[in-house]
Amino acid sequence: MYTKIRFVPVALIVVAALLAGCAAPTPEMVQVEVTRVVEKEGETVVEVEQVVVTAAPTMSADGPYPSTGGLVPPNDQPYADVFFEDYGVNPFIDTEDDHFSTFAVDVDTASYTVMRRYVGDGYLPPDESVRVEEYVNFFEQEYEPPAEGEGAFAIHLEGAPSLFGDERYYLMRVGLQGYEIPPEARKDVVLTFVIDVSGSMDMENRLELVKDALWLLVGELRPTDQVGIVVYGSRAHVVLEHTPVSESRQILRAIDRLEPEGSTNAEEGLVMAYRMAAESFNPEAINRVILCSDGVANVGRTGPDSILEQIRGHAERGIYLTTVGFGMGNYNDTLMEQLADDGDGFYAYVDTLKEAERVFVHDLTSTLQVIARDAKIQVDFNPAVVSRYRLIGYENRDVADEDFRNDEVDAGEIGVGHSVTALYELKFHPDASESETAMTAFVRYEDPDSGEVTELSRSIARADFASTFKEASARFQLAAVVAEYAEILRESYWAKESSLEDVVWEARRIAEYLPGDADVAEFASLVERANSLWK
Repeated sequence: MYTKIRFVPVALIVVAALLAGCAAPTPEMVQVEVTRVVEKEGETVVEVEQVVVTAAPTMSADGPYPSTGGLVPPNDQPYADVFFEDYGVNPFIDTEDDHFSTFAVDVDTASYTVMRRYVGDGYLPPDESVRVEEYVNFFEQEYEPPAEGEGAFAIHLEGAPSLFGDERYYLMRVGLQGYEIPPEARKDVVLTFVIDVSGSMDMENRLELVKDALWLLVGELRPTDQVGIVVYGSRAHVVLEHTPVSESRQILRAIDRLEPEGSTNAEEGLVMAYRMAAESFNPEAINRVILCSDGVANVGRTGPDSILEQIRGHAERGIYLTTVGFGMGNYNDTLMEQLADDGDGFYAYVDTLKEAERVFVHDLTSTLQVIARDAKIQVDFNPAVVSRYRLIGYENRDVADEDFRNDEVDAGEIGVGHSVTALYELKFHPDASESETAMTAFVRYEDPDSGEVTELSRSIARADFASTFKEASARFQLAAVVAEYAEILRESYWAKESSLEDVVWEARRIAEYLPGDADVAEFASLVERANSLWK
């Protein structure tokens, strides 16, 4: 008989938090509603109960450092051994010099949840950790999907005067929305998990969070889907050959047996996982490798370039990669992001069980099926109408203008129901025509099944822009406020006149406009907390 008890938090209500003089904070009492799921042979029992527990303290045994897994951070840094890449900040460009802006699409969201982890622990995130587009793409945009026969995407353009910075500037939002299919209509999937079980995954119970996330995912898959598992510590090995989800107990047993061990041979783990995925490759199904790790590699070839070489060929064949990061302190954001980019997939960071549910239950299961490969966006600004522009974010996704129609150039992949948003700050010529086309957005992508390349476009004139910022849609306003928050956090030159206090007020206002969106309410709280840390 196999028995597994899971506790899934449903609601968290803070009851009390008291401070007494200079003493340590009184432990926080928390009331939690949990769902207790007991699974036995042939029987599932579900119970719901209220319990009151003492929240875990944030102070580690090594001192007042939250969640560093026993590593004492150097130079007063919040976490030890954390790696990010600084990609710089896009400049303004005069249209008389270059009226094309070209970049690969990106659906990653990890940068935002990394920030949430930092701010939740009482720290501002490093400026090099901030990728503005990932903050914006974390949020629902409410774009309409394409009508039948319109292609893989619907293009949405919207503009309004900029709320921040120079009053003469405007903001434009370029949005893509992929078509949707009902869950029962998606293809079967062949998933190969490659799981880091090295010693660093023992910190903060990272591996336990991975196991909980996999339990959630298995519960959402269809009986005809398949799951295989490779793990790596000092060496890699297979713990589960590809097994149909109809035999879910066998899969769950393999997940529960995972234990931390040894060093971190990420290269060997990925090579073995891709070999296993290639052997089980099904051309009629979705084939994907999912890496769950803290991104550290300290055995074998450890640099990103050497590891990336191992996966590019598989990505071209149609085995996509998703990277999911766990933990903070001894964490390599740079490697996780670069692996996902070259593996034709996306990168997410999981900081809580709630985020694990979002990534593994909602995002992953709904977007497993790729609908567009090597998707690129090119915006053509009319020099007679627009004098200068700046793409906000996407610094590491730049594509040469002349390569927009070069279909050999690697770009981004989009899954079913995915949306992509890009923001431009721009300035119009004062005497420009209101009705003349100001800019045209082109989208070019390859159908993953037929290999057919499609190009779509949509234009907007200055007359189509809202007269004031507050006349724009609520989601447009949200994207603008989120982007400004990110710009301030990364200390962008273009946000030097802005303050988090201004963003706090706007975030509260937007949260009132969108009362049913918990992510927006949480964002307003995070901005307030960041503002208090900034002072």
